[in-house]
Amino acid sequence: MSELRAVLLGNSWSERSSVGNFILRENKFNPEEELDRCVRVSGQIQGKEIFLINTPDLLHLKISEEKLQEHVNNCVRLSDPGPHVFLLVLQPEDFTEHQKTRLCRVLNFFSDHSFDHSLVLISPPRVRHPGLRHTVMYYALLQEMIRRCNNRSLELENLNIRELLENMERIVEMNNGTHVICQHTSAEQREEAPVTLNDPQPVGK
Repeated sequence: MSELRAVLLGNSWSERSSVGNFILRENKFNPEEELDRCVRVSGQIQGKEIFLINTPDLLHLKISEEKLQEHVNNCVRLSDPGPHVFLLVLQPEDFTEHQKTRLCRVLNFFSDHSFDHSLVLISPPRVRHPGLRHTVMYYALLQEMIRRCNNRSLELENLNIRELLENMERIVEMNNGTHVICQHTSAEQREEAPVTLNDPQPVGK
């Protein structure tokens, strides 16, 4: 496939932006300036056109149901005709039970099949404590999320771009080369003009 569309979700704008910049090998997202809207950037990697859609903090407790649906609808427009992969960028220390529940809800807003297209990316912990007991306790909520995503996860520390792209492409292959069909938005909503950072052209097929 010549094009790959991915949506960045998670509990830290800075971490999501850093992952997006890592994939594109350019500083197209500003990790220090969190936006309150979904934005799209693109770049060429290994002969493939990569479209990344970054999202505001959809896991925040104060976001209303109406606003959450609005952000999801905007994200659908930006990834039209649909994202191939959801990259769930999660910071272990900050990933709460509420955020896990909200993240599952956001994915279900896109499609009942979103988990089949999802990959968990685990940020390095800010404080390290040796020992298996700590690791199990620390990652309990993450492990539950990883299981929902068919046990697909990568640790961002020392991750290389080839490994990440191969995992993203494998997800597409396991879904027969198809993207997510976002079932909760109308054709009229998808036709509205998208918001982009540096890519004013419509996303292709």
